[in-house]
Amino acid sequence: MRALFLTHAFPRFQSDPVGSFVIRLATALREHGIDSVVLTPAAPGLADTEVIEGIATRRYRYAPRRWETLAYAGDMAAQVRASWTARAAMAGMLASGFSAAVRELKRGPFDLIHAHWWFPSGLIGASVHAMRGIPLVTTMHGSDVRLARAFPGGRVAFGKVVRASAAMTTVSSWLAREASDFDSAAQPIVAPMPVAPSLFHPPSQGQRRSDRLLFVGKLSEQKGLHHLLRALTLMTAQPTVDVVGAGRVDDSYVRNLAVELGLDARINWHPLLTQAELAELYRSATIHVIPALEEGLGLTAVESLLCETPVVAFASGGVPDIIVPNTSGILVPPGDVAELARALDRLLVDGTEREGLGKRGRDFAMAHFSPDAVAARYASVYEQVLERSSRQQR
Repeated sequence: MRALFLTHAFPRFQSDPVGSFVIRLATALREHGIDSVVLTPAAPGLADTEVIEGIATRRYRYAPRRWETLAYAGDMAAQVRASWTARAAMAGMLASGFSAAVRELKRGPFDLIHAHWWFPSGLIGASVHAMRGIPLVTTMHGSDVRLARAFPGGRVAFGKVVRASAAMTTVSSWLAREASDFDSAAQPIVAPMPVAPSLFHPPSQGQRRSDRLLFVGKLSEQKGLHHLLRALTLMTAQPTVDVVGAGRVDDSYVRNLAVELGLDARINWHPLLTQAELAELYRSATIHVIPALEEGLGLTAVESLLCETPVVAFASGGVPDIIVPNTSGILVPPGDVAELARALDRLLVDGTEREGLGKRGRDFAMAHFSPDAVAARYASVYEQVLERSSRQQR
């Protein structure tokens, strides 16, 4: 079987964390007899064609080089809202992505298209499906439904992708409910993305700290670092916090808040790190804190658990698919800063509970998010799609 992956987020080099779960899926599918070619937008400094971890990757131009900034940075929607130039570049991405996909299909036979995120890749895939009839599988990763609600015409465009897709998947049960509530025709299959157990593994003796918290993510309001900062002021303990993701968006608000709350000396600000660098931080952290609201899934929680680092998070979005109380971490009511502070204080004191949560959490993560487990799920989805397509053509 051959699949054409469409995505606007994909690793730009071997250790790049951007869209790393997409390449994890592509490489894991090879063990199930499925080869993939990835089609993704161009960006300054990237080759038009290369092979990353054995996966053929082709990048298409969609605007003058100085405008090709929409992909990979994680702020595509914000750029489009703020700038007519970005809107023109987005129109170019849709048109050029469609043309590139049609050209790729002419190069060699593909059994199906797998679009990651309904926009822009799902919309491109829907247009290709309408023209060529090739089955489309669309995966929603987190921000999809928010995006459909936020933009004029989003409901109509989302509906087009839903009706063109032979199967839709979501990375969490929460996101599946959100999609179905938004468009009743969407009945997604819950199928998360994989992580890399060989990279995210338990720490060596003495590597784990006893007083260090970890936050990973864009410093946007939705990711909730401000909740953690306020919780720190209510805690008895005074841990250090490693914040990974500084500089990806305008983070002046949370930096200023840390200063106002007298916490700046306890915060280590890190930029976006490679997967290997991030794994080292997971292994040295005492607790990984996820104060996000309406997170699509939270694969950083899975990466943390594979390193036997327990997680404290708000019971919001897709995170409860990963964090099972008394198994892999602690969930607190969404937005409850005082309860977050109490949970962190409790776990910082109780090393036995931390160790138990870490070991049980790794077992849970391996069973549900290992590359083989996830690839088997997607291989089954692909097979069902092709069987239905074959029956319809008879």
